[in-house]
Amino acid sequence: MRSILVTGLLLASLCSAAQEYMPSPANITRTVQYLASEKLKGRGTNEKGGQKASSYVAKQFRKLGLEPGSNGRYYQPFTFTRGKHVNIPSRNVIGYLDNSAAYTIVIGAHYDHLGTAALFDGRYPIGQVHNGADDNASGVAGLLELARYYTQNGEREPFNFMFIAFGGEEMGLQGSKYYTQHPVDSLDNIHFMLNMDMIGRYNPSRGVGIGGYGSAMEWPEIFKGVQADTIKFFTDAAGKGGSDHHSFYVAGVPVLFLHTGGHNDYHKPTDDAHKVNAAAEAGILRIAVQLINNAMKVNKLEYVGEQASK
Repeated sequence: MRSILVTGLLLASLCSAAQEYMPSPANITRTVQYLASEKLKGRGTNEKGGQKASSYVAKQFRKLGLEPGSNGRYYQPFTFTRGKHVNIPSRNVIGYLDNSAAYTIVIGAHYDHLGTAALFDGRYPIGQVHNGADDNASGVAGLLELARYYTQNGEREPFNFMFIAFGGEEMGLQGSKYYTQHPVDSLDNIHFMLNMDMIGRYNPSRGVGIGGYGSAMEWPEIFKGVQADTIKFFTDAAGKGGSDHHSFYVAGVPVLFLHTGGHNDYHKPTDDAHKVNAAAEAGILRIAVQLINNAMKVNKLEYVGEQASK
């Protein structure tokens, strides 16, 4: 009897731990340190470091038990042309959590950065490694933490989840443009898209900005009661912007965009891992979890276009 009781308590404890999992600063730090390491040389598009970064994300998706999201593969390859650079190869990395639901929540972040700046025609110092810790190793760390949360929280959510690490963002949102033009499931089936880009340099005097507040009728109600703990946030109505959520918004999908703002290391070789505030990022992700969970109480968000949201 005692053995059965102890076993039951252990199982209950394990279930409780799974349900209580929250974003981890240690995991965030580990991801950022790898993606922003000298080994990956800035994760440039069409550079070995960018390929290694996408392979790393696919490996993490596999470990978390996510299904390959693109025709039985984690990779969605594409090519694009940018100025004089023709047929540049890149790839999105897609992991899918199938909850047998009617609609899907897309969570995204771009994994690429400037690399050694070879494709930018002198706009940035060519040959210097731009590690891109905040831009956007921090967003990928957030992507993986949210994937970990929704695969390990012990719940079967009423929505499916599509986790996408986009390639080619620094070259003009190429990965998200390609995805919205070649979705693996109809865009009509997307509840909303949440994008994270530069969420690692939290400034308490500014707070974290959350864009897309005007992209769906229901966002004001969903935001009610969200507890920010020590993290301050503010909202912005715009669905358009300079990151991958823009591609989804102009395609008719409600969006949210998390961003801690610009800084002096933006697009410079000095955007290094030790400058990312992992504890604050974990707090930002706790806000994201609350928003996602509140949004799952709504059957389907009603998209609001640019003119109507003004």
